[in-house]
Amino acid sequence: MPSDKPLRIVHCFRTPVGGVFRHVRDLIKAQSANGHDVGVICDSTTGGDYADKLFEEIKSDLSLGLQRIPMRRSITPGDISTVWKTYKKIKQLKPDVLHSHGAKGGAYARIIGSLLRVSGIRVARLYCPHGGSIHFDAASMKGKVFFGLERLLNRMTDRLIFVSQYESDEFQKKVGKPSCATSLIYNGLSPHEYLPVKAEKEGADFLYIGEMRDLKGPDVFLNAISKIKSMPDHTDIKAIFVGSGPDKSKYIEQIATLELGDCVDVYEAMPAREAFAKAAIVVIPSLAESMPYIVLEAIAGHMPIVATRVGGVPEIFDGEPDAMCEPDNPDALAAQMLLVLNDKQRKAKASKRSKKLAERFSVDVMANDVETAYLKTLQSI
Repeated sequence: MPSDKPLRIVHCFRTPVGGVFRHVRDLIKAQSANGHDVGVICDSTTGGDYADKLFEEIKSDLSLGLQRIPMRRSITPGDISTVWKTYKKIKQLKPDVLHSHGAKGGAYARIIGSLLRVSGIRVARLYCPHGGSIHFDAASMKGKVFFGLERLLNRMTDRLIFVSQYESDEFQKKVGKPSCATSLIYNGLSPHEYLPVKAEKEGADFLYIGEMRDLKGPDVFLNAISKIKSMPDHTDIKAIFVGSGPDKSKYIEQIATLELGDCVDVYEAMPAREAFAKAAIVVIPSLAESMPYIVLEAIAGHMPIVATRVGGVPEIFDGEPDAMCEPDNPDALAAQMLLVLNDKQRKAKASKRSKKLAERFSVDVMANDVETAYLKTLQSI
């Protein structure tokens, strides 16, 4: 359902790292190629040099520009002034669509979108949680606060886009039945990402790549490596540890404490396929996920993989319940890692899994479905 005229689209999200940023970049490229005018609003305090490089790559696609503002993860009094300043900037852009991603970006964009509507600008307010606050325990104080805010913001939302059935189910369970329209649109990959990754000579056994925070399980990965290294047959185990984030220094200390300095090489964030080439097996030890790009990218690249049974990950491993292990359990993770390491058919299985994935996860399908969601929403407001 392509648009017969260019749309003015602004994406709003907090952190320019990880899967959310990857998702937005893919949409920006596709939307710009389809003739739409696109802009971005995101945090200015995170992402570092790697994010700057990625923004430079899509600079020509951002005809509405890039606005980076301080956007903290937690709720602060400063949010009020930041929202007001951002509102004035977005008002000048006169967007048709405000597409927000993640809890903080979703709050900013939906409040700003509502202010724009009051001022007479017809704008569609779309929100994709990407997990976000949905990962909180509904019985915890944080959960009660955030889910209460989500219920309030739901009244300022024209359409919710979920990237997995899990995300949709959890939203309804913890926040309530959406009062607006919803769409289920899986993340997608480009055709070149389904080509096999060419391995480096003398690569490591295992790779962790992801944001350096506890939710992604880097500490569980390191504990699992320690357990494997303590086994007589695996004292020469090698691992690669790639990523950036707020807790990285803590994991560097953990490597020292566990005496893993001789077997774990640490790198800053880098392109996924570049990291895949450095190891035989990709390990995704997340404690919570919605629809993780890194799992999709690893499978598409014909990489043997170990992942935890969380969020939307089982939707990726359709028909392979034994391909995952339980989260937050170093013993279970180590056992699964060794199972794959010792599997002589792991490369053949990885190639078969990649071909199966290609039938369901396409960036073109994702972009077309998102544009259809925009147009349906604009027709309804």
